[in-house]
Amino acid sequence: MLEAKNKKNIKVFAAGLIATALIQTYTFAAETQAVKPVLKPAVKIEKTEQKQNNFLGFNRKEETYKDSAGNPISKEQKERSDSLKKTYKKVTKDEKIMEALELMKGGLSDFSRRAILGNNLSGEPMMIDFEDLSKFGQAYTNFDALGWKKKDRLYIYINKKHQDAPPEALAAVLSHEALHQDDFNSLNEETYAWTLEAAVWTQLSEKNPKYNDSMHPLVIRENTLKKLFIKGNYTSKYIRKTVFSNPGYANLPSRSPGFEDDDL
Repeated sequence: MLEAKNKKNIKVFAAGLIATALIQTYTFAAETQAVKPVLKPAVKIEKTEQKQNNFLGFNRKEETYKDSAGNPISKEQKERSDSLKKTYKKVTKDEKIMEALELMKGGLSDFSRRAILGNNLSGEPMMIDFEDLSKFGQAYTNFDALGWKKKDRLYIYINKKHQDAPPEALAAVLSHEALHQDDFNSLNEETYAWTLEAAVWTQLSEKNPKYNDSMHPLVIRENTLKKLFIKGNYTSKYIRKTVFSNPGYANLPSRSPGFEDDDL
């Protein structure tokens, strides 16, 4: 009887353990099921925030651009630079010169700009660059610019000391040099070229009065010409006197093809 009673107690105890295990299992399962849904909204919130951030541009990859010197520039500046390079790729690689050529559009210097682009006696674009002018001879060392012809191609070399000159001053010089298109030169030709340079500078500097007091050597040259131009009542009167007295032009004839008129 005792043995039967013990067996009965064991069954009751085992039944209790099973019931307890079932309750714990159910509770664990219930807890597990209760935890899972909590994760879903958290994931959705993160994705929503990510979409909002992307929409607002917080995580958008910014496009960056640099100029030839490695300086950061805007997208608009990059587009302008690409446009200039396309227009003047046969003329120069220097963007400072390209900017000067852009200033020559329309107005007094437009003829020279078109000549530089190819509308000249050679029929080809002129090539322009900054250069150490002493390589062409010691006599040219201190020239501000030099027109040169080599194998039917026309070149304009600007003294490299003017690499930091304002584009307006470079535009005035280029307006002058673009008039020299053959092997001949004369006092009349130089007078016309210097007068055009003075007129272009006068026009451009009026838009930027800050250059009136600039001490850049090329600007000083241009302001000197401007004073002579205005003093002569916007004519070549005093510029002609300066050209004719210039020792560098001592051996030039008075006339050359296209510049036969002494009243230029």
